[in-house]
Amino acid sequence: MSELVSIVYKPKDAGPPAGGYTRVPVQQAQLVAGHGVEGDAKGGGGGRQLNIMSAESLQRLAREGFHTAPGELGEQLIVAGLPVDSLPAGARVQIGESACVEVVEPRTGCARFEEYQGKQRQAAAGQVGVMARVLTGGLIRVGDSVRRLEDASSTD
Repeated sequence: MSELVSIVYKPKDAGPPAGGYTRVPVQQAQLVAGHGVEGDAKGGGGGRQLNIMSAESLQRLAREGFHTAPGELGEQLIVAGLPVDSLPAGARVQIGESACVEVVEPRTGCARFEEYQGKQRQAAAGQVGVMARVLTGGLIRVGDSVRRLEDASSTD
């Protein structure tokens, strides 16, 4: 069974980061449809509301010398037991009892990622998860089950 193992977010009132990404770990959070994590400065409209990574990818990246503590790769959610990096655009994932997110695109990293990690983003290509949007909000908790739902394109 797949499960949510980490939730972090950037509070709207957080100052500039000291070297890395500003992320605060929490045991639970409210996902808001069309926004992302409630109170997250990184949330908003469009398809880049959530950064989701797999715990297994983080373990591989740690062995390669990347900083991988929760939030250090810019992610907000870490999931164990689900091959996040191979989820195609349109894949829908349920988190907890009611929250549902849809994969928009693979994450590729950015200049900030390279600066903080001290490595080229290509060194982590295909391992930094996906960008998703929140379709249905709901309370999520560390330890919640996570499961892939039918893709929207396969239900037409």
